[in-house]
Amino acid sequence: MTETLEPMADEVNQLELAQQLLAQAKEQGIELMGPNGLLGQLTKNVLETALDAEMTEHLGYEKNDPAGRGSGNSRNGTRS
Repeated sequence: MTETLEPMADEVNQLELAQQLLAQAKEQGIELMGPNGLLGQLTKNVLETALDAEMTEHLGYEKNDPAGRGSGNSRNGTRS
């Protein structure tokens, strides 16, 4: 997967979104770096979302969809 995101002028202004995230973190006293920092949380959320989407594509059904039950190729748990 070597594709890059195309600019989405009307849908999401990525710079504006980043500025909003930083402002919200500052208001809540969240550090930018560190174990519980904004960058770590954001990276974790992006990776988990991507992995969930990849699993959905691989299995061919959404999470919690009854279609996967008993199929022999189902989601069978999570890790922390």
